[in-house]
Amino acid sequence: MPTFFDSTADAAEASEALRGLAHPSRGFDQPAEMYGVIGDLSSGMRSLRQALDQIADVHERKVAHAFNDAGSHEAGVRDALAAAEELRQAANLVDRAYDRLAEGFIAAGRIAWHPEPAVEEAAPSRWVSVVFLQGEEADRPLRILGELGHVDAVDFLAQWDYGDETTQAALENGYVYDEPGEGTNDRVALSGDYALVVNPHVGYVSLLRRYTEPEAEPQDAEPVGTPPVQAGPELLVSYSSPGATERADVPTAKRDGSWFEPAKITAVKQARGLVL
Repeated sequence: MPTFFDSTADAAEASEALRGLAHPSRGFDQPAEMYGVIGDLSSGMRSLRQALDQIADVHERKVAHAFNDAGSHEAGVRDALAAAEELRQAANLVDRAYDRLAEGFIAAGRIAWHPEPAVEEAAPSRWVSVVFLQGEEADRPLRILGELGHVDAVDFLAQWDYGDETTQAALENGYVYDEPGEGTNDRVALSGDYALVVNPHVGYVSLLRRYTEPEAEPQDAEPVGTPPVQAGPELLVSYSSPGATERADVPTAKRDGSWFEPAKITAVKQARGLVL
C-alpha cells in the first residue's frame, strides 16, 4: 500500500496548505466562493482519513521496533498499539464528519447568492394601553421609579396586564398607539415589550405593551375595533388635554394600603429598608 506522506516535508506542506485554506475562509467578499472551499475541504478530509489509517498501520507493522525511553520493549509495544487504536478511532470520526460535510456541500450547491440582501418586512406592531394613573394614583409608581428605577416601576404596573383581556379592552376602547409617549414632555423608558410613559408636568404615568397585529382577516370579517382618530401630533392628547373625558378603566388605588405588590419589589424594599 503506498504511503500518503513520503516524507516529513510532505506533512509540513499539507499542514501549510490547510493553514492557507483557513486564512481566506475568515471572510468572503463573494459568498459564492465558499462552495469551492467546501469542495477543497471535502477532498482534504478524504486524504486525512487515508493518512490516519496508514499511520495506524505503520504503528502496528513496526511494533517490533517500539521501545520506551527507559528501553522497555513491552511498554513500547503497548503504546504503539494504543496509538494505532486511537488513530483508527480518529479516522472513523473523520468519516462521520466527511458525511456531514458532503451534505453541506450538496446544500451549498443549491444556493443562488444575490448581490443585494433581501428586504425583510417586519410584522406591523403598535402599542396598547395597559394602565394609566394620574394624580394621587400615580404617586406610588412614580416613587418606585425614582427610588428603584424604571424596571421595577414596570414590574409594579404590569400587575394590571391581563394579557388578551387587556389587549381586547384596549382595542375596543381605542387605546392603541403607533408609538408610546408622543405627547409633549412625555418621557419613555422601555423594558422588554413594555413602555413606561411618564409626564411629570401633567403628573401621570402610563404603561403600554407592544402589540403585533395579526395577519389581515378575510374581507367579510368584522374588525375587532377601530383605532381612534388623532386630532393632532400629540398621541396621548386624550389622556391629558384640558376637558378630556375621564378614562373609565383607570384602576382606583385602595386607601387601606392593600395594593397588590410583585414579590420582586417587596424583596428589594426589604433589602434596602424602603417604606413606600
